[in-house]
Formats: sequence, structure tokens, C-alpha cells
Amino acid sequence: MPGLLSVVATPIGNLEDVTLRSLRVLREANLIAAEDTRHTAKLLRHFGIATPTISFHAHNLKGRLPQLLQKLADGQHLALVSDAGTPGVSDPGVELVDACRQAGIRVEPIPGASAPLAAVVASGFPMIPLTVFGFPPTRSKDRRAWFEVAARTDHTFTFFEAPHRISSCLNQSRLYFGVRPIMVGRELTKVHEETVLLRSNDQTGGALGNIEARGEFTVVVGPAGSVDETVDVDDSTVWAKFQELAVRQPGATRRDLIAGVAAATGLKRNDVFSALERAKVRD
Repeated sequence: MPGLLSVVATPIGNLEDVTLRSLRVLREANLIAAEDTRHTAKLLRHFGIATPTISFHAHNLKGRLPQLLQKLADGQHLALVSDAGTPGVSDPGVELVDACRQAGIRVEPIPGASAPLAAVVASGFPMIPLTVFGFPPTRSKDRRAWFEVAARTDHTFTFFEAPHRISSCLNQSRLYFGVRPIMVGRELTKVHEETVLLRSNDQTGGALGNIEARGEFTVVVGPAGSVDETVDVDDSTVWAKFQELAVRQPGATRRDLIAGVAAATGLKRNDVFSALERAKVRD
């Protein structure tokens, strides 16, 4: 008889957020498949759980997946965990769940902490509908394409960012997302938890105030049209907005600046480009 895969959410910081059901399942499982066994070991030691662990992450997925499927086919109970939060949400897990579904192996979700949901709840932005993105790409070309796609999401969405890229991320966010409100959460549920709400006029590099560029960051972008800030759109206004953004974001590319003007004025990017060309000819 096939076994059981339990997809177990673990705390994103504060250990008190673990559920009683999660602890029971982790104790009862024959084996815990963990993104990082060393990280999971701290959680298990804290709650006195002796269940053995095995690593399961993006770098050993190809070799580990058949092993885990065989254990499940042999009738074992496996618990799947990530380093923090719910497996599969920008973490390993989806591949194993999908393989289990295809093989007819039962999968049970054990709900719990989720950084995207925690951040959106703290933002006060409308939660329905909600889109959860992962980390933006690191390569500049892919990153611009990612921001362009995200900017077309009219409702509330959330994503993660690394601490060493949070400043540049916010610069691009202001350019691509225009006047939409943005909330940045750092170290959610942890001792040094901080949140800051940015508005359309927060265009300076120091918009984060005293928040350190350290730890884990979750960014929430409010729905389009949630800030009442409009401008009269003509060629001179477009040119002025372009120059304004160029001064505030000296490292931004022309493409980024055009995207920023489009987000701030509601114009299509092709229309912004045309307006800039006309303004340049008249200048």
C-alpha cells in the first residue's frame, strides 16, 4: 500500500508559530525531507523530535526524487519541509508533490506560517485577488522583463528580495510601479521585525529610513489606482517627469525611466517614447 506525503509548513522566524499538528506529523513521520537538514535540525532539537532527515533541494532534485518516491511506494510516511514557511512557495516541494499525484500517492497539506500572507496582512492592502511572485531574477535583462510583467498585475502582489539587492529593487519598483503604494517587511515574525509603507512621493534613496539592509525582505505592492495621484499628460509633462526620474534614479536605464513615466502617467510605453521624441525635437 502506498505511503503518505505530508507537506508541512514550519515557522518563518518565531518558533511559537509552529502548529500542534505540524509537531505531531514531524514526530510520526518515518523520514523528513528537508531543504537544509542543518536548519531543520535546530527546529527538531527545540521540540525534542528525533525523526531522521534527508536533504531535498534544487541541487539534488534529479537524484533524490526517485529515492523519495520509492520510499513512499514502499509505504513510508514522509514529511516535506523547507527552511521556513510553506514548501513550494518559492521553495522546493512542487516537484515531489506533482510526482506523488501522478503516482497515486496520497498528499496531505499541513498548513501554517507563510511570509507572503503575513506581509500582505500587515500592509492593509486588499487581499483578494492576490498574486505571489518569487524572487526577481538577478540578470539585468531578465530582471527588467520580470518587473514589466509584475507591473501589469493590477491587483495586490507580493515578492521576496535579497538584502543586498533591496535598494536597487525599490528603485526599480518606483519606476515600474509608479504611484502604487509599497510596503516593505523585514525579518517578519522575528525579534527585529520591521515594516515601512512607501508612497508615490518616497523617491529618495533613503526611503527605507532606519531599516537595515539585512535579513529577509518581503515586498507588497498595492493595487493600481489605490493612490489618488494623477498628472495632466502632454509632451512637456512627459519630458518633465522623465527628467525628474532621471535625477532621482541616476543609475536607471532609459528603458527603466520610460517604464517609470508610463506607470506614473498611465500612458502606454510606446506613447511615452513618442512624447519624449517630440519633446526632444522641440527642445
